[in-house]
Amino acid sequence: MMGRTHALTGALAGLLVGRAIGLSPDSGQEPGVAATLTACAALGPFAAVTAGYALVPDLDHRTSTATRLLGPVTRLLSRGLRGTSRWLYERTKGPADEPGGEHRHLTHTLVFAAALGGLCAATTAAWGPWAVLGWLTFGLLLAVDRLGLPALVAYGAGAAAWLPATLSGSGLPDGQAVLAALDASSGWLGLAVALGCAVHCLGDALTESGCPLLWPFLPIRGETWYEVRPPSWLRFRTGKRFERLVVFPLVALGCLAAIPGLVPQVIELVTPPAQLAAGGGLR
Repeated sequence: MMGRTHALTGALAGLLVGRAIGLSPDSGQEPGVAATLTACAALGPFAAVTAGYALVPDLDHRTSTATRLLGPVTRLLSRGLRGTSRWLYERTKGPADEPGGEHRHLTHTLVFAAALGGLCAATTAAWGPWAVLGWLTFGLLLAVDRLGLPALVAYGAGAAAWLPATLSGSGLPDGQAVLAALDASSGWLGLAVALGCAVHCLGDALTESGCPLLWPFLPIRGETWYEVRPPSWLRFRTGKRFERLVVFPLVALGCLAAIPGLVPQVIELVTPPAQLAAGGGLR
């Protein structure tokens, strides 16, 4: 998959999972624009971070977005991950596994997704709000690099709603209130990181090359790093017309549909007033 498709599928997963874990509870507001904006403010940061970390597995590629993001810092990280992946692959590959072991190997497994999410949870628990800020910032930079303004708006809406409530409701001095609120974000941050990486693996599993996302639990026909993929008629080639003209637009529509209250608002906007009056409005 292309980077922007990975990021958008991460955003969709973030919206759906964020609602499932209660990040967007019922605000008690009447259905409408205000309620939708409130829901977006609650879900936006989680979805934006998930979108960003849906690009991280491609740190094992020399020229990927994640590798180029912070110049020498991320290039060095990419080199370390590629070397680790190659070293591990050489020691665990089966007789039918192909040569190589860098791109689409270690970082494209659910083991890696869980490990990175666990590392995030451990570091934020140990080092508190400053570690949270680092993980959040890296995820946001990745998301904005691929999705641009929509990711920035999603994160900004969340920050705009979060900051006043934090400063007015904590009873702490402003600086301490912000740090305490950042620390509280660590409860969902590790999940967002792991979810983004896992969604990346699932997306690549739909392409012609497949993805060894179930390593080391699925050795098949002599392949320890067996590439999971659907039947040939369901696969697509990365960056080709099907992904650009079908997959990406469908995921974008899915993101819009996953925003609480947005679809009824759009329907109400485009429905003639006479039909709304006859039907008593849309709720």
